[in-house]
Amino acid sequence: MATSFSFGGGKRRGGGRNFRRNNDPYAHIRRNQRIRVPKIRVISPEGKQLGVMQTDRALELAQQFGLDLVEVASQASPPVCRIMDFGKYVYEESKKSSNSKVTASKIKEVELSPRIDQHDLITKLRHAEEFLNEGAKVKLRLKFRGREMAHTQIGFEVMKRAIGEIEGMGHAENEPKLNGRQINVMITPHPANKRKLKYFQPKPPPNKAPDQKSKDSGDEQEPAAKSDVGTKSE
Repeated sequence: MATSFSFGGGKRRGGGRNFRRNNDPYAHIRRNQRIRVPKIRVISPEGKQLGVMQTDRALELAQQFGLDLVEVASQASPPVCRIMDFGKYVYEESKKSSNSKVTASKIKEVELSPRIDQHDLITKLRHAEEFLNEGAKVKLRLKFRGREMAHTQIGFEVMKRAIGEIEGMGHAENEPKLNGRQINVMITPHPANKRKLKYFQPKPPPNKAPDQKSKDSGDEQEPAAKSDVGTKSE
């Protein structure tokens, strides 16, 4: 006995459930017709309180501005909504997120130790200045080993000294803090025009000998060119 199978109707497995995920990170924010409560507290595009009003009235007001009505505090009673350009809001938030990712990728780490000698410390500071000179943040990390934890004040002294040595290139975002067996502090670079290198020496640009040679040869040919012009005028 032949068995027939039906593939029509576009049905999916699992009782026809659609497993497509909504990847919109702003889908949870209710706006415009998705705001179903009867009354809301409204904030104008300039940030002024417009008071409590019927949701339909607030929607009409947002349409008059050519903007959106966006819920900004759903837990309040009544919920708080603001009249704004939601598309512009999403763009600015996406830009902030993108900038934060770029900033995170520009964090360099320099590790110190409580017993670091002068030569090694200068080498570490040279690296820190190089990173700061490139516009990256620098995380100074001092790690304690074994019994060094009994003298954490020595580690703090080394860390404060390091911060002071590179203060011409950047400033500490906060005070050094002990976290477990290490002391951490983040250094943010100064604006490019206010940086003062102390240990790191940037490499000079490569020699442009060919360009100099061609320039010299051009200088040698210049008198001949003047002579030709003088002969022609005669």
